[in-house]
Amino acid sequence: MVAQRLVEALRARDTAGSWRVTVLAEEPRAPYDRVALTSYFSGRRASDLALGDESLWADPLVRLVRGDAVVAIDRGSQTITAASGRSWHYDHLVLATGSRAAMPPIPGNDLPGVFVYRTLDDVAALRGWVEEQAQRWGRPVRGAVIGGGLLGLEAAGALQALGARSTVIQFGSHLMSAQVDLGGGQALRRLINQLGVAVRVDTATTNMRANRQGAVGRLEFADGGRLDVDVVVVATGVTPRDELARAAGLEAGPRGGVVVDDACLSADPAISAAGEVACIQGACIGLVAPGYAMAEVVVDRLLGGAATFPGADTATKLKLAGVDVASFGDAFAHTPGALEIVWADPVGGVYKKLVLSDDARTLLGGVLVGDASEYASLRPMLGRELPGDPAAYLLPQTSGEVRLELPDDATVCSCNNVTAGTIRAAVTDHDCTDLPGVKACTKAGTSCGSCVPLVKKLMTAELEKAGVTVSRALCEHVDMSRAQLYDAVRVTGITSFSEVMRRFGTRPDARGCDVCKPVVASILATTAPAHVLEGERATLQDTNDHVMANLQKDGSYSVVPRIPGGEVTPEGLLAIGQVALDYGLYTKITGGQRIDMFGARIDQLPAIWRRLVDAGFESGHAYGKSLRTVKSCVGSAWCRFGVQDSAALAVELELRYRGLRSPHKIKLGVSGCARECAEARGKDVGIIATDKGWNLYVGGNGGFTPRHAQLLAEDLDTATLIRTVDRFLMYYVRTADRLQRTAPWIDDVEGGLGGVRAVVLEDSLGIAADLDAQMTLHVDTYEDEWGATLDDPEKLLRFASFVNAPTTPDPSLAYVAERGQPRPATPAERAAHDDGTSGAVLVAGTTLAVRS
Repeated sequence: MVAQRLVEALRARDTAGSWRVTVLAEEPRAPYDRVALTSYFSGRRASDLALGDESLWADPLVRLVRGDAVVAIDRGSQTITAASGRSWHYDHLVLATGSRAAMPPIPGNDLPGVFVYRTLDDVAALRGWVEEQAQRWGRPVRGAVIGGGLLGLEAAGALQALGARSTVIQFGSHLMSAQVDLGGGQALRRLINQLGVAVRVDTATTNMRANRQGAVGRLEFADGGRLDVDVVVVATGVTPRDELARAAGLEAGPRGGVVVDDACLSADPAISAAGEVACIQGACIGLVAPGYAMAEVVVDRLLGGAATFPGADTATKLKLAGVDVASFGDAFAHTPGALEIVWADPVGGVYKKLVLSDDARTLLGGVLVGDASEYASLRPMLGRELPGDPAAYLLPQTSGEVRLELPDDATVCSCNNVTAGTIRAAVTDHDCTDLPGVKACTKAGTSCGSCVPLVKKLMTAELEKAGVTVSRALCEHVDMSRAQLYDAVRVTGITSFSEVMRRFGTRPDARGCDVCKPVVASILATTAPAHVLEGERATLQDTNDHVMANLQKDGSYSVVPRIPGGEVTPEGLLAIGQVALDYGLYTKITGGQRIDMFGARIDQLPAIWRRLVDAGFESGHAYGKSLRTVKSCVGSAWCRFGVQDSAALAVELELRYRGLRSPHKIKLGVSGCARECAEARGKDVGIIATDKGWNLYVGGNGGFTPRHAQLLAEDLDTATLIRTVDRFLMYYVRTADRLQRTAPWIDDVEGGLGGVRAVVLEDSLGIAADLDAQMTLHVDTYEDEWGATLDDPEKLLRFASFVNAPTTPDPSLAYVAERGQPRPATPAERAAHDDGTSGAVLVAGTTLAVRS
C-alpha cells in the first residue's frame, strides 16, 4: 500500500518526468488494500481490493514486476537481484517491504488448518479451508483466533462471515490492549460477545494438537483449559521485513526495521525506507497512515524538497459488524498530570474516555467504544484546547420534539419502555428534582437519548405543580434562556462560542455541552454568519451537521439536493438519476417535493456533491435545524383553477430563506388556490392564493403533535407578504426556545397569535426594522455549504470512513435488492447470504457480490 502511494505521488508531482520507477513485488498482483482484507469474505474478489487507478501501471515511466522477490542488494554497485536471477541498477532504492505476520513458537503451529492473516493468499487459503471443513463435518466449523488486537477481531469477523463459530484468545487482560484501556476493553468484550464471538482473556496457548486427520484439532492453554477447533488464525502482531537490509549491512532497530532519519533516509544516502519496515523515531509503526506520510516525504526528497516526517498519527478506528471502536493520542494517559474523563453505559455497551492536560483544557487522547461518532471531530483537536465542557463530547446527543400533556400510560422512552407516569412518579414519589436524577431512577433517556427533551418537560411540569421554582436556564453552563442568550449575543456582537462562554457562561472557563453548543452555533449563524464547519464552529454542531448529511440506521448517509419549490429541469433530474445510478443509491421522492438519495458512504459524499454542484444543485439542508422546503402546486401558470403563480412564489421564498438556521426545522407551503394542493396549512408558514393576493397562515406542523396553521393576515400583496414572512421567521429565530417548533412558540408568546401579529404587522415592540435588517444580512451572506466545502481541502478531510485508511470504504455496509432498489440488509439476510443459502444480491461499499 505504501509503495502504491509513493509511485502515485511521484508521478503526480514529477511533471518533468525526471524519475523512472520500477516496483518489484513478491506477490503476483498489483498493490491492494490490506486494510479491507476482511471484506474479501463478504463476496468481494481480489481485484476489488486493487488500489488506485490501473492506468498508473501503464505509465511509460512506471514498471511493475510481479511475483519476483528481491533476494539481494549490492550497495556498492547499486544493484538489486531478484529470485529469477534478473538484476536492476538503481539511482535510489526505496524499501517498502512491509511486515510479515508474526508466528509465536507454539508447538503445532505448522499443522494444516493454522493460518495467519496478512495477505490475499492467506485469506483465500483460509476461506478455502473453512468451506472444505464445513463440507467434511456437516456442522458449523469451530474456529479460534489467537490474538485479540485489531487484526484478531477482524479475523474473528472473517470467520463469522464464513459461517464459522469463533473464539478469540487474548494473552492480555482485555481486547485491543494496545489501543484501549481496561474499561474500554471490557465494554468491547461485551459487544463482541453479543455478536456471537466468544472471548477468553488472560489466556496463554501452550500447544496445538492434531486430530485424527493430521490437521489442527485442539488448543491447550496454560491454565489447563482446552478448546476443540477445526481452524486457527494467528494474529499476534507483525515483524518488519528487514532481512534484505540486514544482509546489505544497513542498521536495524532494536525490534527490527531499517533505521531511518526524519527524511526517511537510511545510513546509505541512496536507500530510503517507508512504511512498516522503517524504524523511524525509534519505532516501527504498523499503521497505514504514517506509512503514507513517509511515502510523501520520500517523494518530496527525490524531487529536491526538504520534507520531514511529521510524527506518527497512531489513531486507530475499527468498525466490525456495527461495533465502533476508536483510539487516538495518549489513550492511556501517560502524560504527567493527565486527567481522565470517563462515561460508561454498560447496558448500552458504550465506553468513552477523554484524556486532558492537568488544567482540563487541552485534549491529549481518547478511547471510544460502542459509539465513535465524535471521533472525527475529536481527533483533529489533539493538542488543542477543547471549547466547552469536555464531558459534552461523551454524553449522548439529545434531539426530538416535546409534548407535555400525556396520559400516564403513554410510552415516553421506547428504548427502555418508560411511561409518562413513571417519569412523573420519579418526581413526586422518589424526590428526583433534576434530569440526571430522573434518568438514573427511570432509565428514560439513557439509551438513544431522543426522548430527553420530553423527559425534561414532564419533569419540569411536575416540579411546577409541586410549587418548586424551576430554572429556565439553557443548561448548567448558561444561566439564560435561549431567547435571552440570543439577545445578549446580538447586542454585544460576540462572534465565537468561546467568547459567549467567557461573557455569559456560569463560569469563565465553562466549555459547554451538547445542549448549549448547538444552540450557540444556531444563534451565531444568524448574528455572525459563517460556514458551519469553519474553525471552532465545527465542534459545536449536532451529529448530522458535522458532515452535512443525515446519518441513517446502517451508518450510511442520505443526500438531498435543494429543489426550490419542487421545480426541477429534465437535465437536473437526469443528473440526480445518474448520480444515484453510479453510486447505487436508493431514491425516494420526499413529502417536500425533492429527491432523497440513501446509502452514501461518508467517503463518497464529496464526490457525490461535486457532481451535484457541477449540475447546478446546492445543499438542501435536510441535516440542519433550518429551512427545509417550500412545497407548492403549479399554480396559475398551468392549473385552470389557480388564481396566483404559487410555483414562482415558492421558488422565490425558498431561495430567500435557504440556509436560515433556527431553533427547529422550518417548512413552508404555497397553494395557488383554496383547493390547497400544497397542504400549506400543515406548515410553519402556509400561503394560500386569493383573488386579491395571498392569505398567510402560521404555526402548522405534522410530526409528533400535528397542528393546523392559523390565519395571520389576509389578501396581502407579494411584497407585503414577503416582508411579513421575513419578520415572522426572524422573530421566531430570536425568541423561540431550543428545539421548539413554531406552533408551541406561538402559544408561549405573550398574547399568543395576537401578540405575534402585533409584533410582525404593527411593530408593537419597535423591532421591525431590526428584523428586516437581520433578514437582509442572512440573504446577502448566504453561501452554499457544500459548494464552499468542496473548495476547502481542510474541510474535506473529515469525510473518510477510517482516518488511518481514508480511501477504504466501510465494509460493514450491506444491501439487498428490493423493488429494483437497494435497502439495508437485515441480520438474517446477511447470515443467509454468508452461509450460501440465499441468492440475494448484496452491496458492500460499491461492489455487488452475488451468490448463485
